[in-house]
Amino acid sequence: MRLKLNPSARINYRYLLIDASNKSMIEQAILDAIGVLGWAKAAPMFLEEKGSRFILAVSRESLDDIRAAFELYPEKMKIVKVSGTLKGLKK
Repeated sequence: MRLKLNPSARINYRYLLIDASNKSMIEQAILDAIGVLGWAKAAPMFLEEKGSRFILAVSRESLDDIRAAFELYPEKMKIVKVSGTLKGLKK
């Protein structure tokens, strides 16, 4: 028997389309800005990679922290689009 989560306990994700040179640069930007505890709170997951574009899923509550992390990092990274669904992001 599998236990179900209440809808209020489920993590609501936002999906970011990021233009960056590599995946490790994105990880390092997040870790430098918000640290390990912020990383755990944001729960980032890399979903897809196409060339220099990455799709990153983060929790809704920490979206502003992730945006700030990319602005603080000295290398060039750009958030192209943010969406609540993957379908809306891929259009």
